[in-house]
Amino acid sequence: MVWQQIYDPFGNPVISTIMAAVPVVVMLAALAFFHIKAHLAALLALASALVIAIFAFGMPANMAGSAALYGAANGLLPIGWIVLNIIFLHRLTTENGSFKVLQDSLARITDDRRLQLLLIAFCFGAFFEGAAGFGTPVAVTGAILIGLGFSPLAASGLALIANTAPVAFGALGTPIITLAKVTGLDEMELSMMVGRQLPFFSVIVPFWLIWAFAGWRKMLEIWPAILVAGVSFAVPQFLVSNYHGPMLVDVIAALISMACLTGFLKVWKPATVHTSAALSGRVDNSKIAEEHDEKPIASATFASDAKPAVMRAWMPWIILTVFVFAWGTQGFKNLFDTRPAIDPVTHSAKLDPQGKPLREANPIFAPVVTFGTIHQQIEKVPPVVPAPKTEDAVYKFTWLTSTGSGILLAAIFGGLLMGYSIPQLVKHYLRTIWVVRYSLITIVAMLALGFLTRYSGLDATMGLAFAATGIFYPMFGTLLGWLGVALTGSDTASNVLFGGLQRVTAEQLGLSPVLMAAANSSGGVMGKMVDAQSIVVASTATRWYGHEGEILRYVFFHSVILAILVGGLVTLQAYVAPFSHMVVGGH
Repeated sequence: MVWQQIYDPFGNPVISTIMAAVPVVVMLAALAFFHIKAHLAALLALASALVIAIFAFGMPANMAGSAALYGAANGLLPIGWIVLNIIFLHRLTTENGSFKVLQDSLARITDDRRLQLLLIAFCFGAFFEGAAGFGTPVAVTGAILIGLGFSPLAASGLALIANTAPVAFGALGTPIITLAKVTGLDEMELSMMVGRQLPFFSVIVPFWLIWAFAGWRKMLEIWPAILVAGVSFAVPQFLVSNYHGPMLVDVIAALISMACLTGFLKVWKPATVHTSAALSGRVDNSKIAEEHDEKPIASATFASDAKPAVMRAWMPWIILTVFVFAWGTQGFKNLFDTRPAIDPVTHSAKLDPQGKPLREANPIFAPVVTFGTIHQQIEKVPPVVPAPKTEDAVYKFTWLTSTGSGILLAAIFGGLLMGYSIPQLVKHYLRTIWVVRYSLITIVAMLALGFLTRYSGLDATMGLAFAATGIFYPMFGTLLGWLGVALTGSDTASNVLFGGLQRVTAEQLGLSPVLMAAANSSGGVMGKMVDAQSIVVASTATRWYGHEGEILRYVFFHSVILAILVGGLVTLQAYVAPFSHMVVGGH
């Protein structure tokens, strides 16, 4: 029997919205104010969501449990799988000393912490966002920053702030591709529209990042380098998204930005070198800052005999880059996840209406698990969607083509090249599982919470409150995207969650549906730094377990203000020339 979601069970939108928000409030309060461990806070929020969904919103208990299990499965693969394996690789490189050599090589590019932050957190992180997404960039850059000597709070918080502007085009454009599917809007138009919003923030975020780290005066000291990093990312981001499509936006922009910044640093140096690894302007007890944060510039060159050691130190990360990029391509996924569909009667290949061979899931490399209790048994209804629509609940166990599997193989390959034996690798892997056990529990519980709020309609109830803001909807619709990512931990999931609502509401208000659907994704990127999943990834990568609440309190201000700025841009694009001329497809 199909269960229809109920968005106003109390007959009062205000009360219904407050009740729907209870799990979110429980989680945030537990983390930020009561200093409860992240895995316990996530479990408390999940428990409260189960109670609200079943007893307030009328969701059948078996459906609520199934939705939570479906989310938990997605928490383990792909998210938890990525975190586990990137930490495994980092521990291998740390254990044998190669990570120290890598740190020294980065320091020789520049001793300045601000410039290291630009190069690693912004440029390098954007590449991993484009190639893999789903927590990979924060895990990688957080681990590198902590290894370079940044304080745990700085490494965690700044990795999260940096991983914003590239997110909408992450994982080879997955959020935009998904948004096009759920809204029925043209994929290229959505890519173009997001590409006319986020490049502004690709310039702003590097300045914001360095200001958050070192303060206003220290930021101004290196403004030429920041401008080079931001503009060299923003321009390709605009061009590729508007003239090619969403898939390679971040990868191309990140490579160009890294090349431009590295080249610029060969001909330009700051007047003073900032060497403090702690956050400026606040008490950062996560690590004692250096007594002096400035020193005269000293020229440093690689010794000729150090080059082989540097190459060996970089080799695991180069291997990781190659594997992650390969694993992110659709061709690789299709090779293993699907197979030609064969007609059981004629034993010949099935063809689509255009005569092209059809493909089906490969039961070996991508077995499918259908959560029958909720699969096509829960119906979204207007005004969240234009017409009643049942929700799918099919879990694809892509054990080989998951990004985490690519990272694991890269770690094993790199570990063998570093001289580890197979028994040693197994020992280190088991130890890594033990180290990240609470992080994995948190991620599983958070995804269970996110899926439960989606299938129960709690998220839609909160979304409808945003949609009721009338002329202010361009701002609040953008913040709706922020809320979606904060709840689910994924710009893709937020687009699935609210993409249809954005289109319906925009059409009712006479706004461009392309603009508001794009705003959902663009606003969502700023929610990436406050979702519990990303915060747990950051705390795990920096080995600062149990301090998720401190990270949340630090990044929350940055997240909200940047989201409001995105909303301001969207409002200008909705109503004010010449910004309104940037809107693709008109109204």
